Amino acid sequence: MLDLQGYLVLFLLWFISTILMKSIFTKSKTLKLPPGPPISLPLIGHIPYLRSLLHQALYKISKRYGPLIHVMLGSTHAVVVSSAEKAKQILKTYEESFCNRPIMIASENLTYGSADYFFIPYGTYWRFLKKLCLTELLSGKTLEHFVSIRQDEIECFLRNILAISNSGKEVEMRQELIRHTNNIISRMTMGKKSVGNNDEVGKLRKVIREVGELLGSFNLGDVFAFMKPLDIQRLGKKNMRTHHLLDSMLEKVLKEHEEARAKGDDDSDRKKDLFDILLNLIEAEGDNKLTRESAKAFALDMFIAGTNGPASVLEWSLAEIIRNPQTFKKARDEIDSVVGKERLVRESDIPNLHYLQAVVKETLRLHPPTPIFAREAIRTCQVDGYDIPERTKIFINAWAIGRDPNYWDNALDYCPERFLASDELGKSKIDVRGQYYQLLPFGSGRRSCPGASLALLVIQATLASLIQCFDWVVNDGKNNDIDMSEEGRVTVFLAKPLKCKPVPRFVPFSP
Repeated sequence: MLDLQGYLVLFLLWFISTILMKSIFTKSKTLKLPPGPPISLPLIGHIPYLRSLLHQALYKISKRYGPLIHVMLGSTHAVVVSSAEKAKQILKTYEESFCNRPIMIASENLTYGSADYFFIPYGTYWRFLKKLCLTELLSGKTLEHFVSIRQDEIECFLRNILAISNSGKEVEMRQELIRHTNNIISRMTMGKKSVGNNDEVGKLRKVIREVGELLGSFNLGDVFAFMKPLDIQRLGKKNMRTHHLLDSMLEKVLKEHEEARAKGDDDSDRKKDLFDILLNLIEAEGDNKLTRESAKAFALDMFIAGTNGPASVLEWSLAEIIRNPQTFKKARDEIDSVVGKERLVRESDIPNLHYLQAVVKETLRLHPPTPIFAREAIRTCQVDGYDIPERTKIFINAWAIGRDPNYWDNALDYCPERFLASDELGKSKIDVRGQYYQLLPFGSGRRSCPGASLALLVIQATLASLIQCFDWVVNDGKNNDIDMSEEGRVTVFLAKPLKCKPVPRFVPFSP
C-alpha cells in the first residue's frame, strides 16, 4: 500500500497535470491552430502517436492532416512542416519569428549552457559567432588551408580498406567511415588523429558519440516542465558527468596550444589548426571576443556534425550504388573519363564530376543525415492563416520533404539522373545548401549548417575514391540486396551496418 507521502505525490501529479491541461486547452480554444490528431491525451498529449522513428511517425500524421500540423508533446506545442511551400514560409517569409533553436536539458548541460553556434539564442552574440564561422573558422580560405589534410586522410583510409581486403575479410563500413571522418575533423581542429580506439583522439571520439546519444535522448523534463528538476531518468547526472569528461579533454587540447604558443612553437612549420584560430579569437581585443566556453563549444559542434553526418551520408551512398549497379557504373565511368586511370581522384576534380554530385544529392534527398531540424517561435505569429504560439517548437521534416510526390517524380526511387535532366521545374540547378526548399539536408536561412561546404567536400571526395579504387561485394556475391531500414536519433544510419567485401580495382599508391 502507498504511504502518506506516496498519496501526496500522486495528488500533486494529478493536480499539476489538471491545471496544465486546463490552461493549455483554454488557450487553444482562443487560437486557430494548424490541424492535427483530434485526440490529445491528458498530460502526455500526442506522444503515443510517435512510437516509431520520429520523422517517420510525423510523416504518417502529415499524410492524413496536411503539410502543416499541430501536435502536443506533453505540455509543449509543436508544429510540423512537411512540404517545401510551408518550409519556405517558416524559413524565409517569417524567418525572424523562428530564428531560435529549442533549448533542451541536454544542450544546456553538454554545450556550456547552450554557448555553441547551434543552440545559442539568436541575437548579437550569435551574429558574432556566425561572422566568425563565415570569415575565419569555415571560410573558403580556411577550407583550402586544410585540403592536404583531407587528401592525406583519404589515402590513409584507402590503405586501411586495402589491408582489410587483402586479409579476405568483410568491412563494416560505418566503423571505418566514422574513424575516417573523425580523423579529418580531429586533424583540422586539433592537429591530431587516431591510430586506435584507446589513444587520445579515440577516447575523445567515444565521448563525442555519447554526447550525440544524449542530445538525441528523450528527456521527460523537456516536455513536462514540472519534471525538469526531478531528473527521474537520471539523464541530467549522466549529462553532467559526460560534460565534465569532455571539458577536461578539450581544455587539455586548448592548454597544449597555449603552451606551444608561449614556447614560441606557434611560429614553427607546424600546420595551424582550428584551435590556433580559436585561441587567436579568445585573445582578441573587443567587446565581442570569443569566450573560452564558446571556443570549446564550437570544437564540440565540429566533432559532432563533422563526424557522424558525413559518415552517415557515405554509408547510405555506398549502399544505394551497390543496390543500383548501373548508377555505380555511370559514376565510375565519369571518374575514369575525367581523372583517368593513373592517379587518385582529388577534390579539385569534383566540379567536373557532375554525375557524382548528382549521386550525393540523391542520397541527401532520400537519406538526410538529420531528418528533422528544429526551430522555436520567438513570438506569437501567423503562418498560412494559423496561429503559432510563442515558444512553439517547429519541426521541419526534411526527410518527408525530400520524398514529397507532389514535387519529386517516382519519389521513392533512387535516381541521380533527376538532377541532371533539366525540365520546367529546373531540377538540374538544385543545390543542397538551403536555397531550394524541396531539398534541405543542411537546413536553410540564418541558422542553416555553416559546415555544409566542408561536409560536401569530404563526402564527394571520399565517395569518388571508393568508387574509383574498389568493387564492392555484398551477400558473398549472390545478390545486391541490402536492408535499408533506418535507426538513429540525431543522425540516422542504416539499422544494420553495411558490411561488404572490397575488391581492389585501382591501387593509387605503393603497397
